[in-house]
Amino acid sequence: MGRRHRHIALSLEKTLLGLPPFFVAPEASAQTADQLAVLQGLRESHDIIGLSLVIGLVLFSTITALLHLAGRQSWTKRENALSLELANIRAKLDRAEVFLAAEPQIIIAWDTANGGPEITGDLSLVTDAPVARRVLGFGSWLPPESAQKLDSLVDKLRLRGEAFRLAVESLGGRHLEIEGRAVTGRAVMRIHDVSGDRREVIRLRECQIRTVIEIDALHAMLDAIPNPAWIRDQDGSLTWVNVPFVKAVEAKDPGDAILRQAELLEWRARDGAAAARRAGRLWHERAPAVVAGERRMFDIVEVPGEFASAGMAIDLSDLEASRADLSRLTEAHARTLDQLTTAVAIFDRSQRLIFHNAAYRTLWALDQNFLDQKPTDSQILDRLRAAGLLPEQADFRSWKKSFLGSYQSIETSEQVWYLPDSRTLRIVVNPNPQGGVTYLFDDVTERFHLESQFNALTRVQGETLDTLKEGVAVFGTDGRLKLFNPAFAQLWNLDPKILAERPHIDQVAALCAVLHPDETAWNELRSFVAGLQDERTGFERRFARRDGTVLDCAALPLPDGATLLAFTDMTAGVNVELALTERNQALIDAEKLRNDFVHHVSYELRSPLTTIIGFIQLLGDGAIGPLNDKQREYIGYVMNSSAALLAIINDILDLASIDMDAMELQLEEVDIKETMKAAAQGIQDRVADSDIHLRIIALDDIGSFRADAKRVRQILFNLLSNAIGFSARGQSVTLAALRRDDEIVFKVSDQGRGIPPAVLDRVFNRFHSDTSGSGHRGVGLGLSIVRSLVELHGGRVLIDSVLGEGTTVTCIFPAQGVKLIEARANAWPEPDSPRQERRTQG
Repeated sequence: MGRRHRHIALSLEKTLLGLPPFFVAPEASAQTADQLAVLQGLRESHDIIGLSLVIGLVLFSTITALLHLAGRQSWTKRENALSLELANIRAKLDRAEVFLAAEPQIIIAWDTANGGPEITGDLSLVTDAPVARRVLGFGSWLPPESAQKLDSLVDKLRLRGEAFRLAVESLGGRHLEIEGRAVTGRAVMRIHDVSGDRREVIRLRECQIRTVIEIDALHAMLDAIPNPAWIRDQDGSLTWVNVPFVKAVEAKDPGDAILRQAELLEWRARDGAAAARRAGRLWHERAPAVVAGERRMFDIVEVPGEFASAGMAIDLSDLEASRADLSRLTEAHARTLDQLTTAVAIFDRSQRLIFHNAAYRTLWALDQNFLDQKPTDSQILDRLRAAGLLPEQADFRSWKKSFLGSYQSIETSEQVWYLPDSRTLRIVVNPNPQGGVTYLFDDVTERFHLESQFNALTRVQGETLDTLKEGVAVFGTDGRLKLFNPAFAQLWNLDPKILAERPHIDQVAALCAVLHPDETAWNELRSFVAGLQDERTGFERRFARRDGTVLDCAALPLPDGATLLAFTDMTAGVNVELALTERNQALIDAEKLRNDFVHHVSYELRSPLTTIIGFIQLLGDGAIGPLNDKQREYIGYVMNSSAALLAIINDILDLASIDMDAMELQLEEVDIKETMKAAAQGIQDRVADSDIHLRIIALDDIGSFRADAKRVRQILFNLLSNAIGFSARGQSVTLAALRRDDEIVFKVSDQGRGIPPAVLDRVFNRFHSDTSGSGHRGVGLGLSIVRSLVELHGGRVLIDSVLGEGTTVTCIFPAQGVKLIEARANAWPEPDSPRQERRTQG
C-alpha cells in the first residue's frame, strides 16, 4: 500500500513540476497550494515506511544466520554418524563377499520393484562364458526336464514367494543344489556345487526318502490284503501288524495289538516259528487259529532276517470250501453238458480224453468202450479219418499237426469243417488254464443254409429298394433312421452322408421342412414314427412342396416295431389329372354349348319345315288346282325329303332332350303286338321298295307292359329301318318279342352283310355310320337314339353280328321296372331331381 502511495506522489510531483509557467493561471493559485501541501504529507509517510523495512531486514538476516550455524553443527554430527555406519556396512559386505567366495556358488536376487536380477558368484559353475545373463537360460546348462521344472519353481518364487530346494545334474556333469527363498521382499536363488560329503549326504537323504516311501507303500499294501501279516524284532516281540491282524485278534488298533503282544497263532505254532527263527531258516506250515471267535485253518510263512523277521498267514478255509464247491460244480457241470445238443470233449495236457458228453459220442458214432479207455486226441482223429467223417485233406499228417498245435496256444480259435456227408460243423477250440483243450462241436448245417438264404434275401431286398423309384425310409423304435434307398435322398434333396449317421426323425423332418414347411404334417408324421400309440395303423398323406413337386406319403407299422415311410412322386399324375379335369370340364361345357345350339337350331328348323310340308301337302291334294304328272312327281320327291329331314330333326331334338335330362316319358300300358304292328306299318313303303320280307313273331298272350308307347314304336321303327337298310333285296327281316321272367325282350334280326368286329364297339356312337357295301344312307343317329330311349326306360341293348350272316339287335325292357320307379316317385312328393319327375309322368 505504501509503494502504491509513493508511486502516486512521485507521479503527481513530476506532473506538477514539469508544467510550464504559462500553464498556471492566476485563478488557480489557491488550488495549487493545496496540492503541494498534500504532496509534502506523502513524502513524510514514505520516509517512515522505508525506515521500518530496513529495520525488519536487519532482524531477519540476524536470525537466519543464527539458525544456519545451529543446523550446520547438527549436519556435521549426522554426517560423521553416517560415515561410521557406511564403514561398518562396507566391512560387513566385505565379510559377506569373503564368505560367498569361500565355496563355488552363484547368487541371483530379483528386486520386486523393477524385477531386474542381480547375479554374483562363480559363473563357471554353469557356463564357460563370463556372461551373467546366460545363467538365467536354464536350458543352456540343464537337461530339458530339469530346466522346465526349475523355470516353474522360479516363477512361483517370484510371484508367490514359495521356497524350494532342488538337486539337479548339469549338462557338464556337475551335481548342483538349487535353493530359492524370499528374503526381505526380494526373491533369492542360490546355485551351489555339491561335492564330497555333501553329495553323499544328499544321496543318503534321497535313499532314506525312497526307503521310507517304499516301506509306507508296503505297509499300505499289507493293510489292503485280507491276510494277517506281522513283523517281529530279534527277541520275537511284535513291532508291526497290519489291519487284518488287528481284526483277527480283535484289537482296537495296531498300537493296542503291539502293546498287548496279542498273538494270532497257538503256542505250538509259535514254538515252531521261534525255533526256526533261532536257526535262521524259513518256517512254513499249516496251523489252525481262532479269528474273531471262529477257528480257521491258515497257511503260515515266516521269514527270518538279520534284525527282524516277517510273517504272513493265508486263510485256507475258503479255499477248502471252494474246492468242495468246485467238485460239486464239476459234477453238476458234467450232468448239464451231457444234456446239451452241442458236442463237448475235454482233453488234458497229455492230450487224453477226460470228459465227453452224449452229443459228442452220437455226433461221431464212437463206441463207448473206446471212449472209456481215454484215447488220445490223435487216436480219435485217426479213427474218424478211417470212418470218412473228417474233411478231405491233401496232407492229413500236416493238417493233424496243425490242428493239435492248439495245445500250445493260449487263445480260443474257431474252425468250420465241411464233412463228406454234407454236414457243416463249427468247432471251437478253447485251451484250458490247467493244460489241455476243450472242443465244442456245433452242427450248423441248417443255420448256414438259413443264413445263406437270409443273406440272399437281404441282398435282393437291398437291390430292390435301391432300384425303386419310390423313396423308402425305415425308422426304428427309437425314432432313428435304420434304412433308406437313394430315391428317398433324391426326392428330398438330402445328403446320403447325413442319412448314413442314422439321424432322428426330428432331424430328418427339419431337413425336409425346407421343401415342405407344413409343421402340422411333420408333427403328425413324427407322432406316428416315435409316438406311443395304443393301436398302430397306417395312414396316407399328400405333401405338396413349394417347388411344385407332389409326393404321396404312406406310413406303415412293421412287425418289429419299426415304421416304414414310402414317398411316391405323383407330380406327373397330379398334373395329368388336373389337365384331364380341366379338359373334361371344357368338354362338358362344349357339349352343353353344342346341345343348346342343336336344340335351338332344330326347333328353328322344324317350324319352317313343318310349314313347307303343309304347303306341299296342299299342292298334292289339288285343293288349289290340278297338277300335271311331272309336278306331282316333284312334289313326291319334296315330300319324301322333307319327311326324312323332319325325322332327322326330331331325332336330334330327342337326343338333345335326353342329354339335357328333359325327356319326359308318357307311361301307359303298351300292347306289345299292336306296337309291333304299328312300327311295321310305318316302314311298309320301304319294305315294298326294297323287296324285303318282314316277319313279326309274338305269342298271342304276350300281353302288355308299362312304358311310353310312342318311344317304344320309335325304337322298333329305327331298328327295322336300320335292318332293312343293311339287307339285300329278297332277304328277310324278323321282329320278335317274348316275355322272360320280369323282362320284355324285342329282337330285330336281318340277313345282311353283318358288322365287322372293329366297328361293332362303335355302332351306338352318335353320327357314326358304316354304310359301305349297302344301300342304307343316314347320319348315324338311329342306334344311338335306340340305346338312349331303352336305357331311359331302365332297360339295356345288346347287339350280335356275324360277317356274311346278319345282325341281331336285342332290346330288353323291365316289365316292372318302370312301375317301380313310378311307385317310388308317388311315395316321395318332392322328387330328388327333375329328371326323375319327368321320367315318371303319365
